[in-house]
Amino acid sequence: MISVQWLRSRLALEVTGLIIGDRRPARAAASLAGTDDGTGTSTDASGGGFFGPDSVTWTVHADSCMLVGGLRALMLQTMHPLAMAGIAEHSNYREAPLDRLANTATYVGTTIYGSQDDARRSIAMVKRVHQRVTGVAPDGRPYAANDPHLLTWVHSTLVDSFLRSYQRYGSKPLSAADADAYVAEQAVLAELFEAEPAARSVAELRAYFAAMRPELRGSRDARDTIRFLLAPPLPLMACAPYAIIASGAVTLLPRSVRRALWLPVLPAVEPLVVRPAATALIRTVDWVMAAHPDLVETETETERRTRTRVA
Repeated sequence: MISVQWLRSRLALEVTGLIIGDRRPARAAASLAGTDDGTGTSTDASGGGFFGPDSVTWTVHADSCMLVGGLRALMLQTMHPLAMAGIAEHSNYREAPLDRLANTATYVGTTIYGSQDDARRSIAMVKRVHQRVTGVAPDGRPYAANDPHLLTWVHSTLVDSFLRSYQRYGSKPLSAADADAYVAEQAVLAELFEAEPAARSVAELRAYFAAMRPELRGSRDARDTIRFLLAPPLPLMACAPYAIIASGAVTLLPRSVRRALWLPVLPAVEPLVVRPAATALIRTVDWVMAAHPDLVETETETERRTRTRVA
């Protein structure tokens, strides 16, 4: 007889397999990082990463609503013509969308949960890849993925999208102080990328996007990319959940962005259809992921070490 726990663990493996392939979730390895192993020695020579279990960042990124936030960030990034030119001319997301998803998810997981050394290595690898991403946009302007201005744009879309997703779909919305703390914590990643100075509060983040409006527009390439993001080639069992996640991402975009990208949303659809469906899906994914074998194993090992230290 199949038990509920076994079914949850199998579904958890299917979810992570779709997102990161056969790699181990970064959060599982991080749960033991920076802890005493019973001999008085830290298990992480880099001090438990740039954030740690007491950070707002770990609270936010442990929630499955990050799936909505990540997709919303990709959609928003297409609004910058130079960033979009780099995507259109250099990205292989159409040919290998799941590989691109796995690489992006692994990067985010490593920088959030990995050691400081691992995070630095991951960022250095991304910057090496970015060195090849150069060219001339359709409007005649040159672009380079390592341009500090574009790096701050990408960073800010991620921070804003993850925060907005958590505030709408997270298990417990952040206070104003914690929301500011999240933005400030994330700024360290922009510094590591050698980007332009990033926002360190929600107010600064809002001011940043207001200042960026004159640079943004919905191009044909952007709308083509959005159409692909709304219905990428996925395994059949993932299509319905993805449609819900994509709908949640679209409704989190500013109205001006939705208009520019030809993404109309009827007024009653978001509160009456999208939000309930996305909330139910995200809470279900959280329930499933809590049974992931790697996370269960990590929790058990953490409890064992705690008992050893107490004894």
